[in-house]
Amino acid sequence: IMTMSLLTACGGETAAQNDVDLTAFYNTLAEEYGWVEDAASSGPDDVLMSNIEGDLLESYYPGLADVATEQLIAKAPMMSAVVNEIVLVQCGSEEDAATAASILQDRVDAQAEGGAWYPSAIDAWQNNSRIVSNGNYIMMVVHESCDSIVSDFNALF
Repeated sequence: IMTMSLLTACGGETAAQNDVDLTAFYNTLAEEYGWVEDAASSGPDDVLMSNIEGDLLESYYPGLADVATEQLIAKAPMMSAVVNEIVLVQCGSEEDAATAASILQDRVDAQAEGGAWYPSAIDAWQNNSRIVSNGNYIMMVVHESCDSIVSDFNALF
């Protein structure tokens, strides 16, 4: 059920021709939603986000590090009770994009099926997560404003 409702594809050839800066897109979202990376400069309503890389990347998204990517941004808060997670990927091919989307779907499914531990976190993974494909670009987002973030992502293409 989750797979069918979360995976969206549109604009295959158009998306492949666009040169989308995923870092700039993430920075726009971070400003809008109060995602910060420096605890010292964060405000009371900010969410402290961290890069997901190395062993943690492999733990969260097994196999994603092996996919050929041109851009990869993976961020999440280090407190599991705070449900905000985003992965932005530009893959080298449509096959790699499909593999990345599958890996990200596995993450959503695992968290929604109890891996998120807390009932409210599981509910957030079940209801506020989306995986979107635009050509070789993939986004996984888990956030209370996920539909708005999806719209902003799709507007890039």
